[in-house]
Amino acid sequence: MTQLQPRSRFETGEDLVVLKFGGTSVEDAAAIRRLIEIVRTRLHAQPVVVVSALARVTDQLQEAGNTAASGHLGSALAMARDLYIRHELLAAELLNNEPPDKLGCELQAEFRDLESLLSDVASCRQLSPPAHDRLLGFGECLSSKLVDAALRDAGVGAVHIDARSCIVTDARHEQATPVWSLTSERLRRAVEPLLRLRQVPVMGGFIGATAEGIPTTLGRGGSDFSAAIVGAVLHASRVEIWTDVDGIMTTDPKLCADAKVIRKMSFDEAAELAHFGAKVLHPATLAPAMRENIPVYVLNSRYPEGAGTEIVAQADTSTVVIAITAKRNVAAVEIEAPHGVSLGLLRTIYAVLDQHACPVDIMATSIGRVSLLVGSTAALPRIAADLEGLASVQWENHKALVCLVGEDIRRQPEVASRIFAAVSDMDVRVPCQGASDRSISFLVEESRVEESVQRLHRLFFPRQEPLADWGGNPSAYCRAS
Repeated sequence: MTQLQPRSRFETGEDLVVLKFGGTSVEDAAAIRRLIEIVRTRLHAQPVVVVSALARVTDQLQEAGNTAASGHLGSALAMARDLYIRHELLAAELLNNEPPDKLGCELQAEFRDLESLLSDVASCRQLSPPAHDRLLGFGECLSSKLVDAALRDAGVGAVHIDARSCIVTDARHEQATPVWSLTSERLRRAVEPLLRLRQVPVMGGFIGATAEGIPTTLGRGGSDFSAAIVGAVLHASRVEIWTDVDGIMTTDPKLCADAKVIRKMSFDEAAELAHFGAKVLHPATLAPAMRENIPVYVLNSRYPEGAGTEIVAQADTSTVVIAITAKRNVAAVEIEAPHGVSLGLLRTIYAVLDQHACPVDIMATSIGRVSLLVGSTAALPRIAADLEGLASVQWENHKALVCLVGEDIRRQPEVASRIFAAVSDMDVRVPCQGASDRSISFLVEESRVEESVQRLHRLFFPRQEPLADWGGNPSAYCRAS
């Protein structure tokens, strides 16, 4: 494997970096060996390692929990056994020098606890939110212990930290929020002595616990959130999110083969992309790093020499369009109120949408109408029934929402002219735009979303000759400007 060269910014006295590895970056022995090499290149920068569960493990734990809750304990325990065997075989493949009994005993203890939890779930035929948090947390507990042992076996002075002992949250299960004062106190107490000894703390992402020790999870993007929390508390010089893609792309490569890696973008641009369906970091996970002005890098653990994407507080505003995203299965909804749109009616509409877990992309109101774009069409008949007598609800399905993102894009009218000229022969509808100046969006028939994205990508990101000093894969990287 090609050895990485230390980045120059690490040679200027910056002294702490948080490395977060996603599920595909710890999915097998080859992935964990790549992780070890990446950590080695950061040893002079005092790394703190945060890991997700092994790829697919969270989904398998969820399936085991659902199976137990339906009364099929035997099948659920068989699923747990399969997970145990996977982790045990991976440990055997990775460890040559580390005493195998220590990790083996820890894995066995974790799986005994998992089996006990599944038995309890089967007994009460219910996977309660507290039990759900305990269940899903096993993935990160197991992976962090495995990675810790693999690092030590490779000669890296790693020390495992149970994240539940130092990421202190409220008791909102499945979507817990950190209690910052306690988290800061406990995290510093656990990590700083290790850093002074030049040891490498290793902890699971996604998981935490209340002040009383009841396990919780941080919800969507939880492992990235954990990394940002650790970075903010410890005043890291940067947070690196290691995944299986080259960085954040100018569009979905499945829609457009010419998609390029965005070299630098702002936190606000990343949040805008996430809101409109791009598979980037969830904006809430970036908030701690953004508040502390800590840059976040999205990097490819399978191609660690690549430059990736840097997310910073303020990005270059000279690039008008930085990315194009498309969200399928969108419905255009019109809610007409014969007696006008009152504050009370709006509250009712919000409550009904929330009850049916119907996410809203864009909303606008007028005297007698509320216009919505929603990303979940299955619930619309039930929503219409719940609002019957207060308002009439009509909608059109099979739409896609195409969105172009860039700082101040809406303040440059010539950009909108170019966009709509490029798709003028399509049945394009321009919905109410959101409050942000960072995006322009339109609706198109779902069957034409790929064509529309490709046209716009050719317009704003024409093919260029690769530059020798860009770093990374020349076929994938460009200045995205």
